[in-house]
Amino acid sequence: MSKITERGQNVLKLEAESILNLVPKINGDFEKAVEMILACKGKVVVTGIGKSGQIARKIASTFSSTGTPALYLHPAESSHGDLGVIGDQDLVIALSYGGETVELNHVLNFISRRDIKMIAMTGKPESSLAQAATVMISVAVEREACPLNLAPTSSSTAMLAMGDALAMAVLEMRGFKSENFAEFHPAGSLGAKLLKVKDVMKTGAALPFVTPDTTMKEILTKMTHQSVRGAAGVIDTDQNLVGIITDGDIRRFLEKNQNPFQALAKDVMSHNPKTIDASELAEKALFLMEQFRIQMLVVLDKTSTKPLQPVGMLIYPDLLAAKVR
Repeated sequence: MSKITERGQNVLKLEAESILNLVPKINGDFEKAVEMILACKGKVVVTGIGKSGQIARKIASTFSSTGTPALYLHPAESSHGDLGVIGDQDLVIALSYGGETVELNHVLNFISRRDIKMIAMTGKPESSLAQAATVMISVAVEREACPLNLAPTSSSTAMLAMGDALAMAVLEMRGFKSENFAEFHPAGSLGAKLLKVKDVMKTGAALPFVTPDTTMKEILTKMTHQSVRGAAGVIDTDQNLVGIITDGDIRRFLEKNQNPFQALAKDVMSHNPKTIDASELAEKALFLMEQFRIQMLVVLDKTSTKPLQPVGMLIYPDLLAAKVR
């Protein structure tokens, strides 16, 4: 084994051991920290500088994407006006392995005056930061993975892992679900996979719905000029869905009839149209359209008191545009 390979493997082993050594430190203080975050009526402000600051940014981002409003505050910038982002109902999470970071003093003094609660994440339980905290979580490591035992490596990895542990415990206690995650990640592939039909469907008065007695001319006008083209849903006097008229239905009707423009919607429509519930995943809608080779689904709301009344229409191009695949 070369010296380079040995060094790389040793770094990974040391950092992995540092994380595993944190397991016993998930204790009553950790539980108090989770309860504080859950009880916070404002936002979580995560702060730290240097490597701890970079970890703090990631922790704030993780909280924000999993149901807990959070932001990163740069300690040095805080003394030049940014302290104003901390509200009286907020909670501060301060990161400093040594616990004596001078740049944090302005933040600590400010939250002390305002009686704002703070969770400290540090490797030194006897430090000033730990003593000032409402709750202290230890991220102490035996040594850095740096061969000089100087560069933050094991310690920053441990801090990041503990931040993830906090965020995931809070996520579970909130009952945060995959569909909630999708709301905060609409541009990502996961967000697209978790989109609901109601998120993509078209709604409103401009949708092409006709009655059984609508004339052929009116049907064609609806199918040509409304927001959904190439099809029209047929509804009865109670607004319940009773049929569908597609371009294919009209072409087949024209082939078989000498006077097609004397026909009404009830003469042309297909009964038992394909539908989908508004709460279903858009991915399921895409599967149905491709399976039955159709371009549109009428959307119903089965939880409604009138489950047969359409609440929207879903078209194939909109699913592709939303990258539902």
